[in-house]
Amino acid sequence: MNFQDIPPQLSDGFSYAGNRLERLSEHRGDARWLAEHMNSPAARFVCFCSEKPVINLGEGGKGPLTSLHERALGARFGMVDVETVLLGFERESRSPIFATSLPAGEEEIEAAGPLKLIDIRSLAIQGALSPEELGILAQARALSHWHSTHRFCSRCGHESRMTQGGYRRDCPQCGGLHFPRTDPVAIMLIADGENCLMGRTPRLAEAVFSTLAGFIEPGETVEDAVRREVFEEAGVQVGRVGYRASQPWPFPASLMIGCRGEALSRDIVMDETELEACRWFSRAEVLDMLAGTHAAGLRVPPPLSIAHWLIREWALGRE
Repeated sequence: MNFQDIPPQLSDGFSYAGNRLERLSEHRGDARWLAEHMNSPAARFVCFCSEKPVINLGEGGKGPLTSLHERALGARFGMVDVETVLLGFERESRSPIFATSLPAGEEEIEAAGPLKLIDIRSLAIQGALSPEELGILAQARALSHWHSTHRFCSRCGHESRMTQGGYRRDCPQCGGLHFPRTDPVAIMLIADGENCLMGRTPRLAEAVFSTLAGFIEPGETVEDAVRREVFEEAGVQVGRVGYRASQPWPFPASLMIGCRGEALSRDIVMDETELEACRWFSRAEVLDMLAGTHAAGLRVPPPLSIAHWLIREWALGRE
């Protein structure tokens, strides 16, 4: 796929959405082809330990930081080829990029320096890596987590094995085929004229209000999921729903599907098991929250998430 021919998308500027690897999925079933690229001197590896990527801190620990390592580093800390996933190929260098989980401990790896395990949320907040590399980490994190939690066949319980370059696990006992999962989440800014609906869950930082969100259930459209989640959490009826943009969210493997909905009612009946606060905010109030000048110190989520973008684009009057 030639990404140079694709016009910019709204999602392009989001954290974890910059992955431009060419996946070449049609070749994943060729074991010889995979082995050739895995052993190529140009191959680079994203290595995880305790679900955190191993980051090279650069010469003297002063950068530039990178999560892409030569094969020797993975081999040094116990990389297993048959449990290593092909992520894809860089567009310009054509270097193959793989992901693997290391059995070595965190202390052992960091003692080898200049290496450090840093969670991918912190890397995004700090802007420590390029958008492209953060996108690669999101793909790697989702796949690595899936393999670590789905090692056994859900049909018969026998241990499965990785195939198709890491995009399938096969059961040698019953023949079951298992594929990586992505969990779709509807995240929505609900508006009523010059006001929008936001809430806060206990896991949000103090004084932060955000958009409502929830997992899309089987047999449900995105639009119906938006309406159901808003009614369940806030008791507000929603009419028209429109798609805005999406964001990979590797915690561990979700796809945030950003929407805007039009409220049909105003009265809030909050689900206290889901939210600890929920209310309507005026456009002027939201602009103050974005600027950090709200009188009560209320804030919106940081630019890391699509929630921030959904709130900002509504506050600025963008359709």
